[in-house]
Amino acid sequence: MAAKAPVHSEQYPQSYYVDTAKEIYSHPQLEGEVSVDVCIVGGGFSGINTAIELRERGLSVVLLESKRIGWGASGRNGGELIRGIGHDPAQFINEIGSEGVAAIEQMGFEAVDIVRNRIQTHSIDCDLQMGYCDLAVKARHLDELSVEYEHLKKLGYKHDVKLLAKSKIGEVIASDCYQGALMDMGSGHLHPLNLVLGEARVARELGVQIFEYSGADKIIKGAKPKVITAKGEVSCQYLVLTGNAYIGHKLNPYLGGKVLPAGSYLLATEPLTPEQCAEIIPKNMAFADMRIALDYFHLSADRRLLFGGLCTYSGKDPKDIEAALRPNLEKVFPQLKGIKIDYQWGGMIGIGANRMPQIGRLPDADNIFFAQAYAGHGVNATHMAAKLLAEAICKQAGHFDVFAKIKHMTFPGGPTFRSPMLAAGMLYHRFKDLF
Repeated sequence: MAAKAPVHSEQYPQSYYVDTAKEIYSHPQLEGEVSVDVCIVGGGFSGINTAIELRERGLSVVLLESKRIGWGASGRNGGELIRGIGHDPAQFINEIGSEGVAAIEQMGFEAVDIVRNRIQTHSIDCDLQMGYCDLAVKARHLDELSVEYEHLKKLGYKHDVKLLAKSKIGEVIASDCYQGALMDMGSGHLHPLNLVLGEARVARELGVQIFEYSGADKIIKGAKPKVITAKGEVSCQYLVLTGNAYIGHKLNPYLGGKVLPAGSYLLATEPLTPEQCAEIIPKNMAFADMRIALDYFHLSADRRLLFGGLCTYSGKDPKDIEAALRPNLEKVFPQLKGIKIDYQWGGMIGIGANRMPQIGRLPDADNIFFAQAYAGHGVNATHMAAKLLAEAICKQAGHFDVFAKIKHMTFPGGPTFRSPMLAAGMLYHRFKDLF
């Protein structure tokens, strides 16, 4: 039986989200042997929501998490719920055809609806607030936003979108850093840890068996795959791997070689006054700029500015996250210069070479499925991945095969050299952002 548990620093990395979590429960460690229809490895958005989708379809499910539910990127991310899946689906037209491109574009809209519906249906208290803006830093970004605006209209996007010129940007943000914006009322922001914890409660109520501190040490492939943990074993008809940035080469070299763990970091200021909030972000929207090394930010429910960015590929966290991010924060909002920072934290997100989520089956085991590499846009994409995985496992019509057809490169250099190689490559793209 799950039980309410106090939060300890050794259980969750310290963050604003942990200190304001509402539904943290402890789950037992797996001991002994269990047999189910489906075993899921990974207790983040992908794993928890795949478990929900499968239980709703009548399958028995065990979910294994090596630490705590939401311990990884699902419980530490920027909390921005943004339309779209992957980067430029049209680049894959030769692999998936125009119908596949159109399907991914529509799924990018539907994914946000899945999240909103789950929150509403199950009364998950996670501070959902709609309203988001893409911010143009360079003049060329304005052209890109104009193209995106027309594309959304062509696709029949059902939410309000609006192009804002530089003279109008003060309607949404008090900053001189930007040339314009694309406002989208179909995207927004939320408290990600409270979302995944609330979804874990839904999974428990549906009958999912959740085990924490039960990392997968070994996978045995076969007609009935087995997952071996420190004190137990799960046999199943189908296995789903959703460890993402934390999957590792040891557990599965195929998946581990296709996803790169990249660091992303956040600050939370002290609570602002209502007057400060109304000044800097008058419509309580979320924001992200259009650079490779982007800033993203929004206000929390208790009026803190949550400010993130600083994506790194070195595998090493900054020595002082506040020192690294504060200059960016104060450049965007000079009126907050010297503001007290109450929290600083970070973690690993999973990135693939082509910036498209990886959803498919292992090439040597068609009863082992996976989803990973959301490239920093996982809040909505994970929920769509869960739906697609459940449809494939239950042999229902869906769009799983659209993603399964997309080819994904294995990063060169192995675990030791791939991060430095990619970091060097990203310097080129960041240099382009200067012009």
